[in-house]
Amino acid sequence: MSVSEDRTVQPSPTATAPAPRVADPAPLGLAAFALTTFLLSAKNANWMTHATGNAWLGYAFAYGGFVQLLAGMWEFANRNVFGAVAFSSYGGFWIGLGLYIQLVVNPAVAAIKTPVGAAATVSALNHDVGWILLVFAIFNTYMLILSTQVNMAVFGVFLTLEITEIILCIGNFNAGANLLPTTTIKIGGYAGLVTALVAWYASAALLSRGITTGKLRFPVGKPLVA
Repeated sequence: MSVSEDRTVQPSPTATAPAPRVADPAPLGLAAFALTTFLLSAKNANWMTHATGNAWLGYAFAYGGFVQLLAGMWEFANRNVFGAVAFSSYGGFWIGLGLYIQLVVNPAVAAIKTPVGAAATVSALNHDVGWILLVFAIFNTYMLILSTQVNMAVFGVFLTLEITEIILCIGNFNAGANLLPTTTIKIGGYAGLVTALVAWYASAALLSRGITTGKLRFPVGKPLVA
């Protein structure tokens, strides 16, 4: 075998990994998640007393849903399985929640004829949301565990989100026929606001690393499990 052939077979010790196919989509996905979470959490915290309270709904389809789903698909292209599963799943969460409001909640409320029927319908809808939050809390649990291997910023997002989902799950199961947020749901709303702020920070921190010509870098922290 000639020297040239040997060089063809043997990899160079200074060879680098191939560049990602697309730019890092994580800052976009986190920003989409943060904004939609903030809007819904503001409603749950009963901040939107002078608004319809449904400002989050359109963004559940467009930003938290569709844009976050795109971020997940781009993470698949970059072979980042954790980011792909996280963004795609929560993109689906927002789209699914938006469809649930449009296809189940609105028709059910429109069909109410009596006060007794109203109480039963609202109670059933609150239980629906409790079940939705329960299954996503289960999903989020193993995402939280695995996020310990990413960085502290991402871990913080999943930790605050886990707390939010558990509180809101309990709140919706116990809400009964209440239309307005109960105390537990309000607490969950405040936890959701914290989650949104943590997600915005993580988005900004990862974005600062994507600006190759910039010197400003926000810390993300080391993984808890290396």
